Amino acid sequence: MRIVLDAMGSDTHPDPEVQAAIEASKYIKDEIILVGHQDDLHARLRVYTLNYPTIRVVHAPEVLEMTDKPAENARRKNQNSMAIGMDLLKSGDGDVFITAGNTGGAMANALFRLGRIRGVKRPGLTALFPVRGGHCVVLDIGANADCKPEYLLQFAIMGSIYAKKVLGKPNPRVALLSNGEEAGKGNELVKETYPLIQASGLNFIGNVEGKELFGGEADVVVTDGFTGNILLKSSEAVAKLITDLLREALTSTMRTKIGALLAKPAFASIKRMMDPGEVGAAPLLGINGLVFIGHGRSDGRAIYNAIRVARQAVESDLLGEIRSAIQEKLSEMPAVEVA
Repeated sequence: MRIVLDAMGSDTHPDPEVQAAIEASKYIKDEIILVGHQDDLHARLRVYTLNYPTIRVVHAPEVLEMTDKPAENARRKNQNSMAIGMDLLKSGDGDVFITAGNTGGAMANALFRLGRIRGVKRPGLTALFPVRGGHCVVLDIGANADCKPEYLLQFAIMGSIYAKKVLGKPNPRVALLSNGEEAGKGNELVKETYPLIQASGLNFIGNVEGKELFGGEADVVVTDGFTGNILLKSSEAVAKLITDLLREALTSTMRTKIGALLAKPAFASIKRMMDPGEVGAAPLLGINGLVFIGHGRSDGRAIYNAIRVARQAVESDLLGEIRSAIQEKLSEMPAVEVA
């Protein structure tokens, strides 16, 4: 397996990427390809006295910054580390690509370099939400602000395959995010999507609200990118608010400090569950290649976990399964045109 890692992606690149590559090389025999400024990468690798034969450096002279306009700069900076890395996938010299860089840039480069899986109308950006009992696959969380019902149907198909292959859910429960559980609730997009997913053969459980999502009642929740992005950012903000308020309350007096010390293991467990670094990265589903995107604030541990999750996707043939599922499901549904 050849794992292509964008060494210029994270906010503090390339240190987290180099650290993760070195740590991963201790436990796996797969080749890890670091894409970025070769002089910088070689200099950092020389700091470590051991030899890491499974790590290879591929030079990329340009970097897509977080402030860059995705589509414009993906074309203008055509030698950026994302583009070079995805070209390795396209040529067959890599099996999976991981970046913690500009999400819009990753989307633009993926569309320009790899294209969509045949039959996929729009790629879906995925996130794994921590919920009661584990994680829930939520898509789209920002790639497509305006969606059509057939887009959401495809998100449901691809999300179900991901939950099955990577999360180990044998028959994933698929739901539509809405403002009510009843079948007639929701805006026109939700109402028109409902019968499509219902007829798809997926394990569709109907509409869910936020409480069911976080209650762990679904394995895959589908929505448009506008709503999904608001859900994601609101959830992150609420989680941070609760954490900050707890910290302030638990350190306000000597009595609460003692209580906090006794409850430290429980708080550590909750923190791990809420930490996106435990998952590392999530896939951009619908792209004709395995592309995983992590958080810009990723540290070495988060990148290492991204490598772990990406390897699992390759081993389970996630891309091949999605290709097959899309063609199979869409061939059964003549109302949805196959591109």
